[in-house]
Amino acid sequence: LDAQNAAIDNLINYDHRHGYRGATATVWKSGEAAWNINELVNYLAKQPQYGKLIPAVVTKVHAKSADVVVKGGIQATIDWSGMNWARKYISDTRQGSAPKSAGAILTAGQEIWVQEKTTTTAATDTKAAVTHTSWMLSQIPSANTAFVAISPENGAVLAMVGGFNYAHSKFNRATQSIRQVGSSIKPFIYSAAIDKGLTLGTLINDAPITKWDKWQGTVWRPKNANNRYGGPTRARIGLARSINVMAIRALRIAGLDFTIDYLTRFGFKRSDLPRAEPLALGAGSLTPLEVAQGFAVFANGGYLVKPFFIDHVEDAYNHVIYQANPAIACDQSCQKKNLHPITVDPNIDDPQVVAKITQASDSDHDVATDSTTDHPVKYAPQVITEQNAFLVREMLESNIWGGQGWNGTGWRAKVLKRHDIGGKTGTTNNAKDAWYSGFGPGIVATTWVGFDDHRRNLGRTSWNNNLGKNQTMGGEFGGNAAQPGWIAFMKQALQDTPEQEKQIPDGIISVRIDRSTGQLSNANNSSSMYEYFIEGTEPKHTVIQVKKETSFDTDTAEELF
Repeated sequence: LDAQNAAIDNLINYDHRHGYRGATATVWKSGEAAWNINELVNYLAKQPQYGKLIPAVVTKVHAKSADVVVKGGIQATIDWSGMNWARKYISDTRQGSAPKSAGAILTAGQEIWVQEKTTTTAATDTKAAVTHTSWMLSQIPSANTAFVAISPENGAVLAMVGGFNYAHSKFNRATQSIRQVGSSIKPFIYSAAIDKGLTLGTLINDAPITKWDKWQGTVWRPKNANNRYGGPTRARIGLARSINVMAIRALRIAGLDFTIDYLTRFGFKRSDLPRAEPLALGAGSLTPLEVAQGFAVFANGGYLVKPFFIDHVEDAYNHVIYQANPAIACDQSCQKKNLHPITVDPNIDDPQVVAKITQASDSDHDVATDSTTDHPVKYAPQVITEQNAFLVREMLESNIWGGQGWNGTGWRAKVLKRHDIGGKTGTTNNAKDAWYSGFGPGIVATTWVGFDDHRRNLGRTSWNNNLGKNQTMGGEFGGNAAQPGWIAFMKQALQDTPEQEKQIPDGIISVRIDRSTGQLSNANNSSSMYEYFIEGTEPKHTVIQVKKETSFDTDTAEELF
């Protein structure tokens, strides 16, 4: 229910800020006799209800409110605060001016959608908690959404939302909708580069790229989202800020063919991954469930778990007749508890070995078991090292918390006020898809927002004078179109889970580096910071001089990678 509320509320909020598309139908026109209450109750009884959205008919319009009859015979009033969002929808990128009266929005006799809103004022020492119920004008969203949360320990699907409402559309977008993933793919690209020697302190050139495509006969010029470039930049910042040209150069460090092989370790199908450098920007297409499964590898320390839906089945006598026996992720901390140790395959970088591992993970699962029989614990295959997974988690945490003088694209999740979370935004070309995927203790979640009609994009919104300073406006991206649903879910899912202390695996060391160059630093001031490295990959040279200001010419810069 938490996932459904979070995903659907976020979708409705997206839809509302793009404007009101008008009444569903006209029950009586101006000048005609109004229907009586019995007629309205009988009429509304035949109309569908979609989750939170309930059909209603407007009976009277006042200056800043409207009286309605809601399905079920409820007579209610929509106050101004429940309708002042409803400026006219013009297109996905344009909205009309903010309405100044209820009559500019509604007319008596119109059939509309409403939803009930409940707000609770917290109790104080002198006053009890007060719950207030109000009604709000709404509409069926024209966009749609998907949400999935799984356990990184064993792949159990903890929550799933396949769309706005099952009665409205039975298509499950969480498992069936194959959409371009945008920047959600970048953590996997960086993971491949780490496997080839990249470190969090490696400088990658944040500079324009120009590449001749001999097959297309055109020049490919990928750009950063804001069309700004910062020159040599540490890899941690590159992923946290989702810098496009740095992701492409990270892919070049690993190599295209190696990266495609590497990404199959996370359960992705090779056929869904284009053999071209735009792969680094999210040209591949995956389902939300596949994306969540991939992120679980980072969250659990490098192990591929297979999502499953049914934990157990009982008969009419409460006897367990089926019990899932999923393979579990068992990292160093798990092994230290004297569970069966995991042996890291020395050929973990061999694509053929990885293919066999992932095939075994797909087949060795969910076999019906006799609950009276003891079964040995099954362990999920390790597909990347724990050290690699740790470093990617570090970058994903920076996506939320940023660093000195900069924010990651997932900064909105700071509202959760915990440092044991991380994630990554994703936005495709022309904002046709918006994603956010991330993790917290014991949970990985992915949310997607977009149109079923691939010709439409998520558009942009302008300022609504009625809504105040906290409204969302501008272009729609993963951080504002999708992430708020993820945040709302995580707030509920983690409310009873204490913040977890960072677990640093063996083989990871921390050294002080210079923020500008990524080299070792002896300075004990804001020009330096501690950074994590796989032992043996830490920088060997100490910076001699730190320039206070670095000018960078994007036209003449040399590529570092």
